[in-house]
Amino acid sequence: MNRKISVVEDLEGQKTVFIHDIKFKGKRMINWKEVEEYLKTYVGEFYEIEDCNDIVYIGSDLPDEYTHSNYTKILKGANAKAKANAAQGIPELLKVATNKAYEENRKEKHEKDAKFGWYSYDSKFALPVFTEDGDIERYNVFHVALLVRHAQDGKRYLYDIIKIKKETSNLFRSEDFTQ
Repeated sequence: MNRKISVVEDLEGQKTVFIHDIKFKGKRMINWKEVEEYLKTYVGEFYEIEDCNDIVYIGSDLPDEYTHSNYTKILKGANAKAKANAAQGIPELLKVATNKAYEENRKEKHEKDAKFGWYSYDSKFALPVFTEDGDIERYNVFHVALLVRHAQDGKRYLYDIIKIKKETSNLFRSEDFTQ
């Protein structure tokens, strides 16, 4: 799997995952089936969150949940494109995640797959905006919440990426960033 990803730390020590390629394009609609197939390449992997040393696994349920969740269904435009392309940076998004928060189950249906509740972590990534010539003009930054289920086997599994919000005050021009 060829990925063009880097992690950049700002002056305050906050890390941003830069995804240098738009793998999932679409003017009107994202092909979520392609995203789902891509996500299957991560199944069985695990990553450590540097901030708290939690290990998060990628389970076989992630591709389906990520691409067919109620949250994904309501996404449109730039946020849908951002979620689709964030799939490329999942290992790095987990590694740089911060602000761990715990929440108990709210729905009875989750008693089986998230017996010990849920965790969310904050993360952030940047996607390129291209000129008509195909050059990178700037990067748009997005904040996300990584939703992790704490399963009956005691392991934590990435469940979805939610709360995608474009940061309007922090755009990186291509000349600000060297690959």
